[in-house]
Amino acid sequence: MAATGLNQPAVRQRRIGPIGTAARIIVGLVLLGSVVQGHLARGFHLSSWALGLLGFPAMLVAWQWRRARRTSARLEATGPVGHALNLAVFLALYLMEFTSDAALLFYGASMWVAALRGDAGCEVLAVSNWLLRRDDQIGCAVFCPIDYLERRGFPGMVRQPRVRVAGGRLTADRSGAR
Repeated sequence: MAATGLNQPAVRQRRIGPIGTAARIIVGLVLLGSVVQGHLARGFHLSSWALGLLGFPAMLVAWQWRRARRTSARLEATGPVGHALNLAVFLALYLMEFTSDAALLFYGASMWVAALRGDAGCEVLAVSNWLLRRDDQIGCAVFCPIDYLERRGFPGMVRQPRVRVAGGRLTADRSGAR
């Protein structure tokens, strides 16, 4: 945890609410469950699990670490090109037979990490952001609308104040900003 100027630990807030968290858990469960079901029916393939849960995350951590050494600027590829590129990479990995299960495992497990940490945006960088203590973002066509609506409030939804712990005191944040 980073420290504030008063030697108090900085508060790390969740950037998604209960709907975004539930959506990531459910979609992650569907992706992971489809691989488990397939492996139970067709036989277990260790290479898919190794690539999806170790290989892909390691490649992203290495890429993000190298990028961070060149520039400390936050990566924010959240526009139409970022969304399209992310979708294209997923489809390419999913449509290739030898990486299909690994892609589902990687994306599904990353969604769970993002849900547990409360990270908004795309789950692709959830593990590397966590390990490298960064907040880089890549566009996500699936969760971007949910995160946006949850931040702004669904129609008819009454926004509850968030409670934060700062400097040993509970404070209510009524600003609605995340």
